[in-house]
Amino acid sequence: MGATAESAANQMADQSAGSLAVRLGFRAGQAVQEFGYDEDVDEELRSAVEGLTGNELEDEDAQDVVDAAIFWWREDDGDLVDALVDALTNLADGGVIWLLTPKSGRQGHVEPSEIEDAAPTAGLHATSTISACPDWTGTRLATPKGGRR
Repeated sequence: MGATAESAANQMADQSAGSLAVRLGFRAGQAVQEFGYDEDVDEELRSAVEGLTGNELEDEDAQDVVDAAIFWWREDDGDLVDALVDALTNLADGGVIWLLTPKSGRQGHVEPSEIEDAAPTAGLHATSTISACPDWTGTRLATPKGGRR
């Protein structure tokens, strides 16, 4: 591939990731906290969220209130309910958590039933599931209308 074609391909990938960040509901100015970062995360999605919001992702040790959270979660990461409760600590009222799990057939895949069981116990409910990026499925988790329990 020539330099021009490669540049065009990279630009299309950036636009695709950027439109995905919009599709995930992120907006300019939002503060987003990230949990579960490891070498297997999708860097294009991370960059797209940072580009759209205009802010770097806050790490899991951050103490400030955030508008949303991205949680990279794999099968062997521990107790999902405890992790989701921890993610709620800094989440503003009306904020959402995008739980990103490896797609079916990928190492670390999490069964959807595990998410469906864990979310209500943590005081959340799953509102939608999408293909977030090539290797990850995203499940949008929100607090029930009327606030947290």
